[in-house]
Amino acid sequence: MSDFSALTAAILEFRNARDWRQFHTLRNLIVSLNLEAGELLELTQWKSDAEIDALPSDEKSAEALRDECADILLYLLLIADKAGIDLAAAAREKLAKNAVKYPVDKAFGSRAKYTELG
Repeated sequence: MSDFSALTAAILEFRNARDWRQFHTLRNLIVSLNLEAGELLELTQWKSDAEIDALPSDEKSAEALRDECADILLYLLLIADKAGIDLAAAAREKLAKNAVKYPVDKAFGSRAKYTELG
């Protein structure tokens, strides 16, 4: 069993024990994922790049960063489960697509979008 499968089983067990499946429409899960992403973004509000880079070294900030990342991952797993997506396979496929769109010889050291690479 993969880590994703084990985590998905754990979050489904947690959810089902609380009878929350009724609230977990695909729309609600996607909205919730974005709300959690907003909470992750909020950790950076009004901070300089140096302050943001230092977040992992501060115990309280590191915990908040871990918690928000975990919330995002858990919602993503619920979305993938609901939509029948194998996240590991989808990620591998996306990496392969990106390798074609961003060949090393054109994209190396560049922040240009693939449509702007010459």
